[in-house]
Amino acid sequence: MLFILIAYILLILAVAFYKRQSGNDVFFTAEKNSSWAMVAFGMLGASLSGISFISVPGMAPSSGFTYMQLVLGFSLGYIIVAKVLLPLYYKLNLTNIYEYLGLRHGKYSYRTASMFFILSRGLGSAARLYVSAFLIHTFIFAPLGIPFPLVAILMVTFIYLYTSVGGIHTLVKTDVIQTVFLLGALIVLLLLSYNRLGESFSLGETLSQQSFIVTDWAAKNNFVKYVLSGMLITVCMTGLDQDMMQKNLTCRTLQEAQKNMYSYGFMFLPINFAFLLLGLYVGSIFIESGITIPTQNDMLLPEAIRMGLLPEAATYIFIIGIISASLSSADSTFVSLTTTISTTFCSNEVKNNEGKYENFRKLTHIAVGVFFCLMLMVFYFVENDNMIDLLFRLASYTYGPLLGLFVLSMFTKIKINDKYSPLVCTISPIICVIIQVVSGNSLGYELLLLNGFITFVGLMLIKQK
Repeated sequence: MLFILIAYILLILAVAFYKRQSGNDVFFTAEKNSSWAMVAFGMLGASLSGISFISVPGMAPSSGFTYMQLVLGFSLGYIIVAKVLLPLYYKLNLTNIYEYLGLRHGKYSYRTASMFFILSRGLGSAARLYVSAFLIHTFIFAPLGIPFPLVAILMVTFIYLYTSVGGIHTLVKTDVIQTVFLLGALIVLLLLSYNRLGESFSLGETLSQQSFIVTDWAAKNNFVKYVLSGMLITVCMTGLDQDMMQKNLTCRTLQEAQKNMYSYGFMFLPINFAFLLLGLYVGSIFIESGITIPTQNDMLLPEAIRMGLLPEAATYIFIIGIISASLSSADSTFVSLTTTISTTFCSNEVKNNEGKYENFRKLTHIAVGVFFCLMLMVFYFVENDNMIDLLFRLASYTYGPLLGLFVLSMFTKIKINDKYSPLVCTISPIICVIIQVVSGNSLGYELLLLNGFITFVGLMLIKQK
């Protein structure tokens, strides 16, 4: 397995350094010359990540296919992003999407939005990368006596190396390769697990016994709540997210970027269904073998492989899938965080000097790598049963202020007292935390909508007279 990892690393480095290009325009926007089809396909890997590879299959035995309600909301959300947000970003020719808030209100709103993105995406991507690093350590490096901290540092260093070559220009190419490996691994694992089941297993009968839609309004995963939450999550975590939008903004025209968003959103449905189907197969293998299904959702697939419930080849395929998923997600965050920090917090004096601006961006890129290393160490000592659920709950707190800011800016003509914007955006998540504590954690992902609404009301209170 170590040989597979080394071969994969060499392949990505070769692609990154082949016909390498440099400069801030290449790093930030790929000179707006990317093929929309390549961007759409590559974005799948960045969105799915190693957590999807682990957490989504683990949901099937415990909650059936109800996660598809959320996925449906995701797909509808991509239509909103394509129709509402992309035209704005292309009209203003933005590099950093939060520049719009600066133009609309001032530097405090601009920097506040950037800071919430840095917090949101930094924590989220570190969590995704941690899951993959932990599994790679467990299956490859732990048997060799290599400690997790060293594995984490090596992974972050590798990502830094190939993203520093050409930034977003490099990622458009490498993400395509990583998505091919990710989807290939998913298909092979589906075939291996299906073949492992006995002839008594009936897919049609088993699917008919699964839950797809929850009609109980009191349930957190109620159909309406999940679809609306999925739409909001997509609008916030894609449309208001510099990481996801930066790749879209490398397309040549708005029309191509919209094609990218439509096709990317549609592909989300069958791929997530396939992940759940994999979980259903693996769960059935546990039952057929007389072994208790792991109570921790994220351990379903790793435990099946560790216990030898799947053919030996599954171990290698699984590692390839995890590596591909984790890198395609983490590398884009490296670039987007570097872009956001560089464009938001670098002085105009430095920006006007091409050499100094490029040096500032390079130093920022190194700082992002250090941050990732530190966060991997933090997650190493924090346990959570389902990391994808943790990420979406974190998003409810950190993306809410972004939602409120953009809704007020795009759909009203109100001009706010910009200097109070950071205060409002900080108070809103705190109020949401208090509400969750008082209500006994009764709110699900709809907390994101509440957070955005509170922010919106708070911004209304500080409007200019």
